[in-house]
Amino acid sequence: MKNNMFNKENSIPLKIGSLFDGIGVFPLSASRFGISPTWASEIEKAPISITKRHFPNMIHFGDITKVNGGEIPPVHIITFGSPCQNLSNIGKRESLTGSQSRLFYHAIRIIEEMRCAANGT
Repeated sequence: MKNNMFNKENSIPLKIGSLFDGIGVFPLSASRFGISPTWASEIEKAPISITKRHFPNMIHFGDITKVNGGEIPPVHIITFGSPCQNLSNIGKRESLTGSQSRLFYHAIRIIEEMRCAANGT
């Protein structure tokens, strides 16, 4: 299964976008199966440098709060692991209302914007 994964509808290689990218684990894993890492959103410099080393052609958008899903290249797969500080048992347990964990809603917003711009596909 190491060959390229294809979108069966039109036989084009699948593309992945990664929100809260960190060191690019989702894109790295996907690339091992022929899925093309297209873009990422991350704000920390050290993880970005690691991802850029692995994927020099991947677009980096930076701060997720400034990304408009309707204006970025559409992808077949969007991955994210939003910040969990506010969900942790050792944290303040603010849930998704906490300042870091509420960033989850930006991921959902970006997905909805992209779907709208791509006519639901």
